[in-house]
Amino acid sequence: MAEQQLRHIPVMLGEAVEGLSVQPGGRYLDGTFGRGGHARAVLACLGSDGRLLLMDRDPQAIAAAQAEFADDPRVSIRHANFSTLGEWNETAPGLDGVLLDLGVSSPQLDEAARGFSFMADADLDMRMDTSQGESAADFLANADEREIADVLWRFGEERHSRRIARAIVEDREATPFTRTGQLAALIERIVGRREPGKHPATRSFQALRIRVNGELDALDRGLSAALERLNVGGRLSVISFHSLEDRAVKMFIRDQSGRIKNNRRGPPVMESPARLRAVGKAIFPSDDEIAANPRSRSAVLRVAEKLSVADESVHSPREGAHA
Repeated sequence: MAEQQLRHIPVMLGEAVEGLSVQPGGRYLDGTFGRGGHARAVLACLGSDGRLLLMDRDPQAIAAAQAEFADDPRVSIRHANFSTLGEWNETAPGLDGVLLDLGVSSPQLDEAARGFSFMADADLDMRMDTSQGESAADFLANADEREIADVLWRFGEERHSRRIARAIVEDREATPFTRTGQLAALIERIVGRREPGKHPATRSFQALRIRVNGELDALDRGLSAALERLNVGGRLSVISFHSLEDRAVKMFIRDQSGRIKNNRRGPPVMESPARLRAVGKAIFPSDDEIAANPRSRSAVLRVAEKLSVADESVHSPREGAHA
């Protein structure tokens, strides 16, 4: 694979790093290293006493991180899902910022052998960490029709989920689904090309990837762990790439911004304490960035700041959370 094909362009690089409000002596965690675009930008803002913690569940990403940053005394690297960041001793002193760039990196999409893309025929794998878990082929071989349909609908919002699931179960009796091209061809046969500019397998491939990698569960756990490890004033900067991710991030920030209970006999009462405040509204890539990097077009950045106990009563629980 040519190097330029595996090049990853970090999305909303300036905005995401600015959202962290990086301090030279701070301690920051990039939970989705990828190929290090955001990490390099954070490291460039750190002084000699700053710390940058890098995590990724993809062994290839960790190998890239080791090759570039292993000799930098400011950097620590761990091969793990960011959902386990609270289990890493390096995070125990507290963090001044956590950056999460969700979804699939360009190297994962561009390397056909990973099985994420329907654009090239390859093994139907889709695991971000190829050292563990079941592949997409394993899931389709063992799940029943109802479970397959449920995954396609819940994680891909695929309107034809039942028809696709029925066809998969019928066809796998003769030929198990082991190739991306084989699955994409079946979906195209069932769905047809009804959305201009969008392959009919897009939603189903997204759904299977989310299911195989447990992405939404990992996001929920990771956001909670990040909140616990953030110092007061620490920032959470999260880039999402589809509505399910963004909805989870938005709801987490909203729910941690405190709940107000209306009181007919007096002023509203804070029902649960505010632990986060949204910093501004949702941020989207510029037209220029989308033109230069079409994969950024669906990205959404949300930033939040951890509050102190003293701050809990002075910030609106809905501040900035409506975007």
